[in-house]
Amino acid sequence: KENVLGMVEIRQIFRISKVGTVAGCYVSEGLVRRSNAKARVLRDNVVIHDGELDSLKRFKDDVREVKAGFECGLSLKNFDDLKVGDQLEVYEVVEVARTL
Repeated sequence: KENVLGMVEIRQIFRISKVGTVAGCYVSEGLVRRSNAKARVLRDNVVIHDGELDSLKRFKDDVREVKAGFECGLSLKNFDDLKVGDQLEVYEVVEVARTL
């Protein structure tokens, strides 16, 4: 079962030589959690990528989660085609035991 954690709006893109693309983001609702969370990139309400978060930073510190109303920087594993205005839907996959 997929459990949606939050929505993130990309406000600025930074290209860093050894790291790749880092997105400056604003958490519009919910929260972003780095541990075992996945992210969907939505451009014009169409999913263009589905993958894992690589890093999550608040200012220069690595953090585990960022709540709604705060800004953060994040990067995705194996994906660099981020643009300003994209939205990220952060979710986690939860296994639910089957009942008889």
